[in-house]
Amino acid sequence: MSEELIKEVVSTKKKGGKKKEKSDEEKIIEDQQYKFFVDLRHEQEALEQVLKILKDANNKSYGREILFRDLAIYSVPKLTTKDIEKIQEGSLTEMERVQRLLDEHNEKSKTHLSLGEFLVKKLNL
Repeated sequence: MSEELIKEVVSTKKKGGKKKEKSDEEKIIEDQQYKFFVDLRHEQEALEQVLKILKDANNKSYGREILFRDLAIYSVPKLTTKDIEKIQEGSLTEMERVQRLLDEHNEKSKTHLSLGEFLVKKLNL
C-alpha cells in the first residue's frame, strides 16, 4: 500500500467514544439482516417467561439444547395480524396516541385543530 492510501485509511478509522444514534432511515430493517439481539434486562416478566419456557423445553433426556433461537423460529410464523397490531399499539408513546387521535379527528371532521384546541374540546374546558 502506498503511504497516501495508508494515511487515508488511518484517518478514516473511528476512534472509540460513544456511538452515534442511527437516524430513522438507518433504523429500517434491511432484507439482508440475519442477526438480532434481544435485551430483556429491563423486561423482567418477559425474561422470567422465556427462562421458564426454556427450562421446561430442556427438561428431556435426548436431543440438543433448546435455545431462544428455537423458540423464536417456532413462534414467529404463528403471529397473526391482530398480534402485529397489538405490538404496534404497544410501541406508541402517550403523546403519539394523542397525536393519532387528533389526526383521526381532523380527518373525520375535515378540520385543522391544533393539539391544544383538540384537548380543550375533548376535555370540555
